[in-house]
Amino acid sequence: MKVTFTPKEFTRLLELVHLGMRMVEGRQGEDSPHVQRYAELEQKLYEMATPLGCADLVDVGDTGQLVPSEKLLDDERLVRITGDYDNDTFWHELVTRLSDRDLAGEQARHSVLGAGGPPIDADARLHRLEDAYWEEFEKNDLANVILLRGGQG
Repeated sequence: MKVTFTPKEFTRLLELVHLGMRMVEGRQGEDSPHVQRYAELEQKLYEMATPLGCADLVDVGDTGQLVPSEKLLDDERLVRITGDYDNDTFWHELVTRLSDRDLAGEQARHSVLGAGGPPIDADARLHRLEDAYWEEFEKNDLANVILLRGGQG
């Protein structure tokens, strides 16, 4: 199979490789065990950059491996994409974890108190909790968030 790319198409492919590797590396960096799964493919694509007219998007790193160039790392579109991704991930994780925590607490209290009536509809209650957190954060960001350390405040 032979695939051909224009320089513009290959530039976009290298952007995707960079974004994908950034996600795979996560906060663990290059030492992430997941990186090795994709490292060879990444190198192969970076090796193709020069023949396909994208030499300015790769550099030789300290270890001799090809790495994204400053031009690729500092590309405004990619910086904006990664910033948006990080922001979205933060808010979704925060809402999900707080809602899960609150639901678990409600279920535990309901169980311990032996409250009569029907059991909590977990899916419906979780959805209401998430909606309430989204509404709060969209309105006030983190202004009303208070962390109590060890119950001391």
